[in-house]
Amino acid sequence: MGSFPPRECGIATFTKDVVESFDSVFSTESDVVAIDEPGIDERTYSGRVIARLSQNDRASYRAVARAIDAHEAEVLDVQHEYGLFGGIDGAWFLDLLEAVEKPSVVSLHTVLPEATAEHRTLTRRICARAAAVVVLSETGKRILVDAYGVDPNKLHVIHHGVPDVPFRLTADGKARLGYADRTIVSTFGLISRGKGLEYGIDAMRAIVEEHPEALYLILGETHPSVRRHEGESYREELTAKIDAYGLANNVKLVDKFLEFDELIEYLGATDIYLTPYLNPVQIVSGTLAYAVGLGKAIVSTPYLYAEELLAFERGFLAPFRDPGAIASAVTALLDDPWLRRATERRAYRFGRQMTWPHVARAYARVFEDVAPRPRFTGATRLVRPA
Repeated sequence: MGSFPPRECGIATFTKDVVESFDSVFSTESDVVAIDEPGIDERTYSGRVIARLSQNDRASYRAVARAIDAHEAEVLDVQHEYGLFGGIDGAWFLDLLEAVEKPSVVSLHTVLPEATAEHRTLTRRICARAAAVVVLSETGKRILVDAYGVDPNKLHVIHHGVPDVPFRLTADGKARLGYADRTIVSTFGLISRGKGLEYGIDAMRAIVEEHPEALYLILGETHPSVRRHEGESYREELTAKIDAYGLANNVKLVDKFLEFDELIEYLGATDIYLTPYLNPVQIVSGTLAYAVGLGKAIVSTPYLYAEELLAFERGFLAPFRDPGAIASAVTALLDDPWLRRATERRAYRFGRQMTWPHVARAYARVFEDVAPRPRFTGATRLVRPA
């Protein structure tokens, strides 16, 4: 259960990837319960989607729970994000979780180190009801144990999945994209104000003084929920900043939702990957995971997930809202090809444990623990939340 393509959001992409990788490794045919945001009636899903949960229709939660119990699957896997569900902090999700009789595995994509008492209570109830809880980082597990009092024996750390692709230098990718003579810095993902992209643009003013060939590619369209509430105002502000700084030749906004092959092409051409995000307690980032998995030299602000993933010299951290520090880190990597190559190799080696086949097998071990009988050696069918 979870959001699912063609919905454009990180959880939807993650759900599709984990479902497809699981089915590929275990020759299964997983079914999906898709979560629809308010105002969506006409979205057309693939044949995988056997039920739809309407976020703001509370009656839908128990109806879907009955559909799950009637289905032949033996395990429900939920890719959980509080904002996907109705009620305060997505509290209506408990209506479904408490009604489903089958064992449920809940993957928590957000874990807040400091939360209201109501949020902590909700999270504890989710963890208590679930047969198992997956978190995407060791930091998330530590927070659940220390701040929420969750039983550590119920918690399983499974890294965010990444594509299993060979390590490549960037020259061929840049040539294919028409950037053969440029040094590429990139950020990808759905655009919103919390991404701190303005600080990346500010940093480019100093970077191009030393490296006039540098090109910062901001890859991705505006997040659909942001577009509904404020249109393209943030993108317009970024464009105005680029023009005011005279950086039109050094910063480009690629305004599109990148399909997988396009994303891998752009990342393959990237010399330095940048995440100037502003939320210090962000516990997971699929974009950062992908950059590590592809062996990129990374500069990031020190949000929780970046601190964990880029430890042991797998990347470089710059303070929040500090374009000067970002520029210094990027310039240091551009000035020293040996340093950049060593950083890339460390990231790539760590990323091998995060490839989708590894992630699929890790989920299978959790499902084996909670399923009524041994599973996942034949053509088992699963209901999988996105």
